Amino acid sequence: MRDRIPFPSGPGPSADGIWHGLLPVQALVQPDVPVPPGARASIVVQQGQIQWVGPDAAVPAAWQHLPRRQGAGALVTPGLVDCHTHLVYGGQRANEFALRLAGATYEEVARAGGGIVSSVKATRAASEDELFAQAALRLQALLAEGVCAIEIKSGYGLALEHERKQLRVARRLGEVFGVTVRTTFLGAHALPPEYAGRSQDYIDLVCNDMLPALAAEGLVDAVDVFCERIAFTLAETEQVFRSAQKLGIPVKLHAEQLSDMGGAALAARYGALSCDHIEHLSESGIAAMQAAGTVAVLLPGAYYALRDTHVPPIQALRDAGVPMAVSTDHNPGTSPALSLLLMANMACTLFRLTVPEALAGITTHAARALGLQNSHGLIASGRPANFVLWPLADAAELAYWFGHQPACTIVRQGRIHVDGAQA
Repeated sequence: MRDRIPFPSGPGPSADGIWHGLLPVQALVQPDVPVPPGARASIVVQQGQIQWVGPDAAVPAAWQHLPRRQGAGALVTPGLVDCHTHLVYGGQRANEFALRLAGATYEEVARAGGGIVSSVKATRAASEDELFAQAALRLQALLAEGVCAIEIKSGYGLALEHERKQLRVARRLGEVFGVTVRTTFLGAHALPPEYAGRSQDYIDLVCNDMLPALAAEGLVDAVDVFCERIAFTLAETEQVFRSAQKLGIPVKLHAEQLSDMGGAALAARYGALSCDHIEHLSESGIAAMQAAGTVAVLLPGAYYALRDTHVPPIQALRDAGVPMAVSTDHNPGTSPALSLLLMANMACTLFRLTVPEALAGITTHAARALGLQNSHGLIASGRPANFVLWPLADAAELAYWFGHQPACTIVRQGRIHVDGAQA
């Protein structure tokens, strides 16, 4: 990761004006006046909002008084959306990477006291300021690549005070960096050591104490569970979902990563925003997700790091019309990834997504996976100004290059940033 100052000096300059001479990625733009393929387009921004989108030659007279900002033929996309991350945590787990290379499986590492529980120990030991400083550096790497909205989960505290600490840091990151942050309570991520052999007691704590308290403090935008044989059962997952439903909080699920637990179908019954990982997703799970409008979130970083060979059922999802998002799944154990563009490349190369599918996966469908489909993931009038200008000739280049971060101009929350820094 490149060295960055973790605290911005203030908001970037206003993006208000007519951004002209742009090459839009057609499927990711909803113009007010059709833009012929290959034609240059303009985006009108006023008071931080997109007011109009269309061909350069058709900008309405009402906006002509605004300052002009030269796009110089840059490719333009919506701001990227990283819809599944565990960005706030203490420590790191490089040793587990070495253990897996030596032959240990993910489950063996977890059962030996490593895995999530290892990060829990480090997170509990860290102060809120320490967690913020560490997460700020990670976030800056993502912002520099055009991320304008991000989900940040808890789940490394596994006790009220430490889950609160993680979620408070997530909220603070959004405020300090001027980026849309959606917080997800993942208290049911793993069984904490002090509850060994008492899984039901812990789930009762999550449902009756932790979730209501954190929701009352305004720290929870969604609720997630790790439903897996090394984590929580289908019945325990449903108990958490019922508690979230009573509080009016949407749910999502770590589903079918290591085995088919039937979690996706359960999540769909509760109208889940998304089911994530889904390497072992069944046909019945796909049908349930399609009927519920639940997004499938693909996490190729974890698939790659774990050297998995069980590819998610991409063609079946495609045939069913289930929207597919792509995310970094940034976490210290199984996906220490800080490049959403690299994940788009990996989704194409490992999972055989097409370039248009991958680009929709890190914009439009990722926004839907966070319930942000009305404000992010698409360039259209009436939305906050979140878009990226890329010095590239072809949209395929966004998924083609890896190990390369193109210098880009980012408009995030109506403010201008260059390569993630302030203009």
